[in-house]
This record gives sequence, structure tokens and C-alpha cells, in this order.
Amino acid sequence: MADKIIRVNMGTKEITVKDLDERFTHLGGRGLTSQIVYEEVRPTCNPLGEENKLIFSPGLLTGTMAPSSGRLSVGGKSPLTKGIKEANAGGVVGQKMANLGIRAIVIEGLPLEVDLHVLIVNDEGVKLQTCPELKGKGCYETTDVLRQKYGEKAAVCCIGPSGEMLMTNAGIATSDAEGNASRFAARGGLGAVMGSKGLKAIVVETSKKRSTQIHDEENFKKAAKRLTTMLQDHPVTGEGLTKYGTNILMNIINEAGGLPTKNFAQGRFEHADAIGGEKLAEIAEARGGSATHRCMPGCVIGCSNEYPLPSGKTISPIEYETAWAFGAHCEISSLDDIGELNWLANDLGLDTIEAGGTLGILMEAGVIPWGDGKKALEALAEVGKGSPLGRIIGQGSVFTGQAFGVTKIAAVKGQHMPAYDPRSIKGIGVTYATTPMGADHTAGYCITANILKVGGVVDPLKREGQVDLSRNLQIASTLIDSTGFCLFIAFAILDNEDAMPTIVELLNTRFGWNFSVEDALMLGQRTLKVERDFNVQAGFTKEHDRLPDFMMKEKLAPHDIHFDIGAEELDTFYNF
Repeated sequence: MADKIIRVNMGTKEITVKDLDERFTHLGGRGLTSQIVYEEVRPTCNPLGEENKLIFSPGLLTGTMAPSSGRLSVGGKSPLTKGIKEANAGGVVGQKMANLGIRAIVIEGLPLEVDLHVLIVNDEGVKLQTCPELKGKGCYETTDVLRQKYGEKAAVCCIGPSGEMLMTNAGIATSDAEGNASRFAARGGLGAVMGSKGLKAIVVETSKKRSTQIHDEENFKKAAKRLTTMLQDHPVTGEGLTKYGTNILMNIINEAGGLPTKNFAQGRFEHADAIGGEKLAEIAEARGGSATHRCMPGCVIGCSNEYPLPSGKTISPIEYETAWAFGAHCEISSLDDIGELNWLANDLGLDTIEAGGTLGILMEAGVIPWGDGKKALEALAEVGKGSPLGRIIGQGSVFTGQAFGVTKIAAVKGQHMPAYDPRSIKGIGVTYATTPMGADHTAGYCITANILKVGGVVDPLKREGQVDLSRNLQIASTLIDSTGFCLFIAFAILDNEDAMPTIVELLNTRFGWNFSVEDALMLGQRTLKVERDFNVQAGFTKEHDRLPDFMMKEKLAPHDIHFDIGAEELDTFYNF
């Protein structure tokens, strides 16, 4: 039976369910969301207007027994970057969509009224319902209410108040296996697009479990088992991440001199130990939480965590990027303060990287003191109130910098940089500059070879080899995002020559294809080119593939180094 594409017009309330178009046969996840955006969304349209579309698509292997393969892609034109966007989330929504045979849900049009709606997708069909009782509710309460109404096994993705108020830093929350609204398609403001459509939430429920059709189940299981072993045997995915989660990187990046501190003024934070993965694990376990947690069924890595707060709330998870954004970037050295900021940002539906980046801009402007977690929490709470300050914060770091006269903003294409300073980790700087997504570490995670010595070694302080490294990783990452795998399987791919052929075998046995490794990587290349072309049509030029000027001029301690990969070299990135 062919997979389906569901289209929902929020203006007419018409819902159509059709077989997957043949031209989309080999596309899922990011590959499919970007292709639909490219074909159906006018590049120069208003991202919050009628012409933009919001696409939800599980990866090609989501819903199967392939390890760590339950990811969901959400795509559209970003109101933050004004370019194409794919945001990626774990949780169970993608898996349930795949089990229902849904390759994509496309949200179109604009509502003619002010009512909020919930889209219900289950074994019986698809329907829209109004939900006035959810107006203004946070992501946690929204998810709880919908699970009480539609069943504890229902999967929910929703927006918080920031999305309803069309703030360009609004993300989309998705529920995990325990029903917590703790996984986010966070970056790029797609929650604002969802809010513009008058859609508060999508609820997906099915009695089917792993009912995704497998062409050759016996050989699929064998390949899945081999990949599981590769992940468990790798020192990063089988040991480091499984013990301390992503925040194990705090002390590693700090030691490398690449931990952006005090709005990218320094490369090391003197209190990194106090907010790192080891300390987080110690506190979490002492309070009855967990240093590790699986964001989706079938994950064999478990890089998340459950951190109980003194207030009685539990935040799951405090990821490395979040601990950095609310921590070192703002000179906040209390994990409890970081956890409270994380919880509030999640409830409001904000991307924590952009939110932390924005708080750092407020500190740079003198609006709140450096290192003051309590004042930072008060400022972030203004977002939920919709106050003038809150609406400024909700628009992200660039807008906030403009509002308060701050010119030193670590952003590319309007999106704030994550937790790696590109002056001392140059490969990630190439990724920040060239990815169609705006500054995004997951687009091409050069920390692999630059810092962790995975897949070879490229000196992070030197120019040589960085463009090639980023290009290869961006192509591979685009493929991974299209399959539904967690990006962290890349560690095994880079260090095990059998890993990529095994992934291709999973695709072939799942669908009955006859792909080679080269064929699979070509999917990644094509998607990157499609995304790039959309941005060009939207008005982007080579000048948008640049880091902020201060990174080429201001040297970063402790290495006393600046970003010195020039425009001519960066412009060779798309020569493939």
C-alpha cells in the first residue's frame, strides 16, 4: 500500500488524503520537506502569509526497527532567516505518522477566523477541531490536556504562546514516549508559521505498532542489528553520550578554547565544570533524576537526561547547546538557573539556542546584569506576557540587537550561532556560513574531525581542509535527516567503513530499492542544491554565506586567533 500525503487547508478547512506522488518515492524527512517547499512555496513570499506551507515528514526509516531512527522533519520558509528551513525533532510523533503510512502532512492557507484548531490524525481518518480552551497555554499543559482527551498513547506536537503570537523564535514541541513535551523542532521560527495557520497542535494516535511495511524483513532485521552493534561499539555513541549525554561536550569544548563566553568575547568559561555533563549527571542522579534518557523508542544511545529542579519541576533534557546558551554565553554558572530557563523556554515554545543568544544580547546592552540567572528568568517570562520587552525577546537575537543598539551579534542569515566559536573551531564556521539553514551546528557537525578526532583529524585552528570537511558532512547530514536517523549515528558512519553500506541496505530492504552508497549520497547533494536554489530565488547572495565581521577582526583567547577562511574559499563550497 502506498504511503500517503495529507493536505490541510486552514482557510477552507478542506482535508485531502492522496497516495504519495511517484516523484517523491525516494524522499522523506528533510528531503521531502525541502522539495515540497521548493516546488510549492514562492521564495519571496511572506513567511507568515497565505503562500507559505508547513510540512511535517517522518524520515524514510522512521517507524521501523532501525536503531535511533524515529526523527521527524518540519519544513517551511523561515520567518527568522527568510530562507528555507528544516527543523528536526525526536519523540514519537514521527513514528506514529510512519505507522499510519503517512509520508507527509502539509498545512496550507490561512484561517478566515481567529479560532485555534487541533488536527487529529488516527486510524479512523483526519479531522480538524477547534480548541479555544488551549489559547495561550504553554506546551506542557497543552500536551497534557490533549493526551487526557485523546488517550495517553497519543503523540502531540504543539506550539506555545510564542507561536500563537507569531514570534520568529517560536519552535514546535513534540512529545516523547512518556508523553512529555520535551522534544523540539526548534530552530528558525516554524512555530510562528504554525501559529499563523491557526494550528495549535497535531495529535497522532494509532493502535498499530511498527506496522511500517518492510520489503525484505529478514535482511532488514540483520542490517538493523549490525548497525546497532556499530553504535554500541563506538566510544562516542556507546560510551560518552550514553553516560553523560550531549553536555559531556561542555568541558571538552572549553578545553579546546572554543566555548563562546560572554557573547563570544572569550573562548573559555571559568565555571564550565559547574554546568558540564559530569556535574549535571551528579546532581540529576542525587535528586532521583537520570543522567541519560531516550528521546524516542528504539534509540540505542540515550543522550538525553532528566534533571529535577528544586522547584519540583523536572526538565528533560538540558542539552549541551542549552546549557551553553543560558550558561557560558550569559556567564550563568548555576545548573538550576539554567534548568529553570530551559523549562520556561520549552513551555513558551522557544528555541533555547536563540533564546539564550538573545538574553546575552540583553546583557551586552546592560538591560540585565551578566551572570544573573534570576534576572534572565524574569526577562524571559516577559515573552509569555506578550509585553513590549517580551515581544522583542521573542523575535530573536538580531531583532533584539537592533532594538537595543547592540552590533556584536553572532548570527548568520538572521539565526544565532550555537555553542562553538568558529574562530577556534574553523570547520564549524564554514558550516555556519554556508548551510542554507542559517547558523546551525547540526547541518555539518565539524566537531567530529576538528575536536573529537572522529572520521580523521582536521586541525581546528588551521584553514586547510575545512571547506571540504564541512561539505562532506553537510551532504551526509542532509541524507541522515532524510532517513529519520538521529544525527549521532554519524560517529559510527565516519569511523566504520561498513556503516554507510549498512544504512543503504536498510533503505534497500525497506523499500525494495537497489541503491548504491553513491546513489544515497546523491539524495543529500540534490536536497542541498534545492535548498540553496530556493534561497537564491528568495534574494540570498554569496554575501549571506559569511560570518559576522567581528569574527574576522577580533581575536579570540586563549588561542589569539580570528576566522581567516576568506570569501573566495567559502564560495567554492557548492562546487559539487
